[in-house]
Order: sequence, then structure tokens, then C-alpha cells
Amino acid sequence: MSKDKDVFAGGVAVITGAGAGIGSGLARRAGELGMTVVVTDIDQARAEGVAAEIIAKGGKAHAMVVDVSRPQELDRLASEVHRQFGDVRLLVNNAGIETIGFTWEIPVERWEATLNINIHGIVHGVRAFAPYMLESGKEAWIANLASVGALSVMPTQTAYIMTKHAVQSFSECLYLEMELKQAPIHVSSILPGMLKTSIFEAGAGKGEPDGASQHRRIMHDLMAAHGMDLAEGCKVILEQVADGKFWVSTQPEMTQQAIDGRMAFLRDQSAPALAEQAKQLLDIH
Repeated sequence: MSKDKDVFAGGVAVITGAGAGIGSGLARRAGELGMTVVVTDIDQARAEGVAAEIIAKGGKAHAMVVDVSRPQELDRLASEVHRQFGDVRLLVNNAGIETIGFTWEIPVERWEATLNINIHGIVHGVRAFAPYMLESGKEAWIANLASVGALSVMPTQTAYIMTKHAVQSFSECLYLEMELKQAPIHVSSILPGMLKTSIFEAGAGKGEPDGASQHRRIMHDLMAAHGMDLAEGCKVILEQVADGKFWVSTQPEMTQQAIDGRMAFLRDQSAPALAEQAKQLLDIH
């Protein structure tokens, strides 16, 4: 039996934003590992669709509608999950949206949505579920979706990038808090590289400024041409989470490159500078 199956089989997994993208891939993989998967998403049809796929392959899954930008809905989710299914072994705070545009051009509503979903959704996901996990005294795993972008910067992706920096810092602090409590709860920060998902399709036209669509199209084409297969990427992620790794990466070389660049920037205290890839993306010569 593989390490991840040995660790997770028979347990309960709660995954937010699991109706599409990485969340759906992680939900399917958790189902393959023998977990009871609580597939949550703001879109009921998408959540039910993923749950149905898991069930069709012989797994156990339940769809629940949750808006992670509303803390009370996460509180209700935690209560309901524990009432129906018992202790949660794996919590994946995955829900997030991409936002593109110059800082001053992004409408207030889009800024608020990005911060509430990408940061507060993860914070309140932990706040809602951690007390149950701690009270049970059982070994459990919390994995928060950051990004390789948590280790770098990118103009016109400012809203998204800053939220991922926040998630990374939050996860580091949470790891230490669990150590201080001597809790049997493993904390991981997931930094996916390029995976073939719909992140650069979802959200388009919903409050973003003009010009964002071209950026999305370029990024979507890059993902399609060079991205890792979603199922394979999610298999790699859950293997590392099961192993108790804090840094979880689908493409270690990409993560290491971002770390090296960030370290050099901080060491030299230099001014921010565009990487060559960013210049190409932004069509700067």
C-alpha cells in the first residue's frame, strides 16, 4: 500500500473549491485513496458533478455548497461535517480566484472578493475546523493552497500574488502554532507550478478591467502547452502532504528557481525587477 493510501484511507477529507481545477483533482485523488470526500464549492452543480464522478468510480463523496468568503458558512460546514461524518483527517483549503489588472483599475468589489476568498477563506477554514481537530487528539493534516507566486512578484497579477504571499506566511505561522500546542496536526503549504487547470478561464469578465482577457489567454495557452497533467499533479501533492512535508511542490525545479530569485532579491536588498519571462508575458521589450 502506498504511503498516501496508508495515511488517508478510511478518513474524511474536506476540500474547498473542489468543483473545478486543482480542488477537483485533489477530490478525485482523495476518493481513489479511499477517503470519504466532502466536495465543497460555491457552485452546487459543479460540486455535485465531482462528487458523482467519485461515486461512479466506487468512492464515497458528498457535495456541499459553501461560499468561503462568508466565515459563518465555514462554521456551519465544520459543524455539519463533524455531525454527519465525524473527525476530519484531511482539510484542504483550496478555494481561490485569479484577478488580473493594474492595482488602481481593479474595482473595489473585485479586490474585496479576491481578498475574502483567497485569504479569509483559508484563515476561517482553519479557524472553523482546527478546534475539532485539536479536540479529537487524532493525527490530521491541513493543507493550504499557496502558489509559486507566493515566492515571487508579478505586476498586473498583484491582487492574486499578494494573497498567496499571505497564505504562505499564514501557513508558516500555523505550522509553528501546532508545534507549540504539541498537536498531532501536520500543516502543508501547497505551491503548485504549472498545472493544466481552468484558473485563467474562471472569473474572466467578472469585474476585471479591460485588458485582462489578453493576459488570461496567454497564461491559459502556456498552461495548456507546458502544464503538468492535473491528475498527476494532484497525486504528487497528496503524496507529499501524507509524508508530512511543509513545502509541497508539483515541479520542484520551478519552486527552487523562485526561491533562489527571492533569496537573491532579499539578500541584496535590490529594487524589484521584472524577470525575462514576465517581460515576454507583458510584451515589454
